[in-house]
Amino acid sequence: MPGPYKVWVHNPKLVHAAAPLGQHFTPGQSSLSEREREIAVLVITSRWHSAYPTAAHEKRGMEVGLPTAAVEAIVAGFPASFPDAREQAVYEVAMTLASGRIVPQTLYERAIAALGHESVTDMIVLMGYYTAVSLTMNFYAVAAGTPGMAR
Repeated sequence: MPGPYKVWVHNPKLVHAAAPLGQHFTPGQSSLSEREREIAVLVITSRWHSAYPTAAHEKRGMEVGLPTAAVEAIVAGFPASFPDAREQAVYEVAMTLASGRIVPQTLYERAIAALGHESVTDMIVLMGYYTAVSLTMNFYAVAAGTPGMAR
Protein backbone atom coordinates (compact mmCIF):
# COMPACT_ATOMS: atom_id res chain seq x y z
CA MET A 1 0.00 0.00 0.00
CA PRO A 2 1.57 3.27 -1.08
CA GLY A 3 1.67 6.71 0.46
CA PRO A 4 -0.66 7.69 3.26
CA TYR A 5 -2.72 4.52 2.96
CA LYS A 6 0.01 2.56 4.74
CA VAL A 7 -0.71 4.78 7.77
CA TRP A 8 -4.41 5.39 7.24
CA VAL A 9 -5.07 1.62 7.04
CA HIS A 10 -4.99 1.64 10.85
CA ASN A 11 -8.18 3.71 10.70
CA PRO A 12 -10.48 1.76 8.32
CA LYS A 13 -13.34 4.27 8.56
CA LEU A 14 -10.99 7.04 7.48
CA VAL A 15 -9.65 4.99 4.55
CA HIS A 16 -13.20 4.35 3.34
CA ALA A 17 -13.92 8.08 3.53
CA ALA A 18 -10.64 9.31 2.02
CA ALA A 19 -10.20 6.74 -0.77
CA PRO A 20 -13.03 8.05 -3.01
CA LEU A 21 -11.68 11.59 -2.72
CA GLY A 22 -8.19 10.40 -3.63
CA GLN A 23 -9.67 8.44 -6.53
CA HIS A 24 -11.32 11.62 -7.85
CA PHE A 25 -7.86 13.10 -8.35
CA THR A 26 -6.37 10.21 -10.32
CA PRO A 27 -5.54 11.10 -13.94
CA GLY A 28 -8.62 11.62 -16.07
CA GLN A 29 -11.09 11.80 -13.18
CA SER A 30 -11.03 15.48 -12.19
CA SER A 31 -11.22 18.60 -14.35
CA LEU A 32 -7.49 19.28 -13.90
CA SER A 33 -4.87 18.16 -16.38
CA GLU A 34 -2.06 16.00 -15.01
CA ARG A 35 0.34 18.93 -15.27
CA GLU A 36 -2.05 21.24 -13.39
CA ARG A 37 -2.54 18.57 -10.74
CA GLU A 38 1.19 18.16 -10.25
CA ILE A 39 1.76 21.91 -9.93
CA ALA A 40 -0.81 22.19 -7.13
CA VAL A 41 0.46 19.04 -5.38
CA LEU A 42 4.09 20.15 -5.54
CA VAL A 43 3.22 23.57 -4.16
CA ILE A 44 1.37 22.20 -1.13
CA THR A 45 3.60 19.20 -0.31
CA SER A 46 6.77 21.27 -0.55
CA ARG A 47 5.15 24.00 1.56
CA TRP A 48 4.63 21.38 4.30
CA HIS A 49 8.21 20.12 3.80
CA SER A 50 6.85 16.61 3.39
CA ALA A 51 9.60 14.44 1.92
CA TYR A 52 7.59 11.42 0.75
CA PRO A 53 4.89 13.09 -1.38
CA THR A 54 7.18 15.87 -2.58
CA ALA A 55 9.75 13.39 -3.92
CA ALA A 56 7.05 11.25 -5.54
CA HIS A 57 5.38 14.23 -7.22
CA GLU A 58 8.66 15.88 -8.21
CA LYS A 59 9.31 12.75 -10.27
CA ARG A 60 5.71 12.60 -11.53
CA GLY A 61 5.74 16.29 -12.49
CA MET A 62 8.67 15.71 -14.80
CA GLU A 63 7.06 12.55 -16.18
CA VAL A 64 4.00 14.54 -17.25
CA GLY A 65 6.17 17.13 -18.97
CA LEU A 66 6.55 19.97 -16.50
CA PRO A 67 9.85 21.77 -17.11
CA THR A 68 12.56 20.54 -14.75
CA ALA A 69 13.47 24.11 -13.84
CA ALA A 70 9.86 24.87 -12.82
CA VAL A 71 9.57 21.69 -10.74
CA GLU A 72 12.86 22.42 -8.99
CA ALA A 73 11.82 26.03 -8.35
CA ILE A 74 8.52 24.99 -6.77
CA VAL A 75 10.19 22.41 -4.53
CA ALA A 76 12.88 24.91 -3.49
CA GLY A 77 10.34 27.65 -2.84
CA PHE A 78 11.58 29.87 -5.65
CA PRO A 79 9.31 31.63 -8.16
CA ALA A 80 8.23 29.66 -11.21
CA SER A 81 6.27 30.61 -14.29
CA PHE A 82 4.37 28.74 -16.95
CA PRO A 83 3.52 29.86 -20.50
CA ASP A 84 0.11 28.14 -20.30
CA ALA A 85 -2.50 30.46 -18.73
CA ARG A 86 -4.25 27.60 -16.87
CA GLU A 87 -1.00 26.29 -15.40
CA GLN A 88 0.05 29.80 -14.39
CA ALA A 89 -3.30 30.36 -12.68
CA VAL A 90 -2.98 27.05 -10.81
CA TYR A 91 0.52 27.98 -9.70
CA GLU A 92 -0.40 31.50 -8.53
CA VAL A 93 -3.56 30.47 -6.68
CA ALA A 94 -1.83 27.47 -5.09
CA MET A 95 1.09 29.62 -3.94
CA THR A 96 -1.25 32.23 -2.53
CA LEU A 97 -3.38 29.71 -0.64
CA ALA A 98 -0.37 27.70 0.55
CA SER A 99 1.11 30.91 1.94
CA GLY A 100 -2.00 31.54 4.00
CA ARG A 101 -2.86 34.65 2.05
CA ILE A 102 -6.14 36.03 0.76
CA VAL A 103 -6.54 35.62 -2.99
CA PRO A 104 -6.66 39.13 -4.49
CA GLN A 105 -9.67 39.98 -6.61
CA THR A 106 -7.65 40.26 -9.82
CA LEU A 107 -6.09 36.81 -9.31
CA TYR A 108 -9.52 35.39 -8.49
CA GLU A 109 -10.90 36.82 -11.74
CA ARG A 110 -7.93 35.54 -13.81
CA ALA A 111 -8.22 32.08 -12.23
CA ILE A 112 -11.95 31.83 -12.90
CA ALA A 113 -11.45 33.07 -16.48
CA ALA A 114 -8.65 30.58 -17.14
CA LEU A 115 -9.90 27.56 -15.19
CA GLY A 116 -13.58 27.99 -14.40
CA HIS A 117 -15.17 27.24 -11.04
CA GLU A 118 -15.03 23.44 -11.46
CA SER A 119 -11.26 23.34 -11.91
CA VAL A 120 -10.60 25.96 -9.24
CA THR A 121 -12.58 23.97 -6.67
CA ASP A 122 -10.90 20.73 -7.80
CA MET A 123 -7.53 22.39 -7.22
CA ILE A 124 -8.45 23.74 -3.79
CA VAL A 125 -9.80 20.39 -2.56
CA LEU A 126 -6.79 18.60 -4.07
CA MET A 127 -4.54 20.87 -2.00
CA GLY A 128 -6.58 20.05 1.11
CA TYR A 129 -6.26 16.33 0.40
CA TYR A 130 -2.50 16.63 -0.04
CA THR A 131 -2.28 18.70 3.13
CA ALA A 132 -3.71 15.67 4.95
CA VAL A 133 -1.25 13.41 3.11
CA SER A 134 1.67 15.69 3.96
CA LEU A 135 0.80 16.06 7.61
CA THR A 136 0.33 12.30 7.96
CA MET A 137 3.69 11.60 6.32
CA ASN A 138 5.37 14.25 8.48
CA PHE A 139 3.91 12.99 11.75
CA TYR A 140 4.97 9.42 11.01
CA ALA A 141 8.33 10.58 9.58
CA VAL A 142 7.84 8.68 6.32
CA ALA A 143 11.00 9.23 4.29
CA ALA A 144 11.08 9.85 0.55
CA GLY A 145 11.02 6.59 -1.40
CA THR A 146 9.71 4.47 1.47
CA PRO A 147 8.09 1.33 0.00
CA GLY A 148 4.46 0.57 0.62
CA MET A 149 3.36 -2.00 3.16
CA ALA A 150 2.66 -5.54 2.07
CA ARG A 151 -0.97 -6.54 2.31
